[in-house]
Amino acid sequence: MTRCASYADAEDALQDTLMAAYRYLNSYDPRWRFSTWLYRIAIRNAQKIRSENVVEFVDICDEESDPLLHCISASESENLWVSARRVLNDDVFTATWLRYVEDMSINDISKALDRSDSWTKVNLLRARKALDMEMNRENKGSEAYG
Repeated sequence: MTRCASYADAEDALQDTLMAAYRYLNSYDPRWRFSTWLYRIAIRNAQKIRSENVVEFVDICDEESDPLLHCISASESENLWVSARRVLNDDVFTATWLRYVEDMSINDISKALDRSDSWTKVNLLRARKALDMEMNRENKGSEAYG
């Protein structure tokens, strides 16, 4: 989780999330996606753990603890999602990931992040523009990139 200061905090947040989900499973409303409900619990637990820590770490970029970097470590070229993580703030990166990797709807993303639909739409558009500029800057003159 990018919202936790360390891998241990992420493990704690995950454990708290699973326990809370089990404890409050009867409060789940099947009209909504289960993943959205579970994701919202995870976000709240990560924020709770982060706010309890006195020392806040800026960025921990350890290939062994970051599954995204681990997945692409064999690749010579930089991946779009690594650029996204570097260029976008946490909330916008999360919204972008949920939209294009998890294929969630705008409405579900808004609920998961506790934001308005307008915020989600505007920030997804800004994220696409920022990533387009970043990828074009990095790949200027490369015919491999569209």
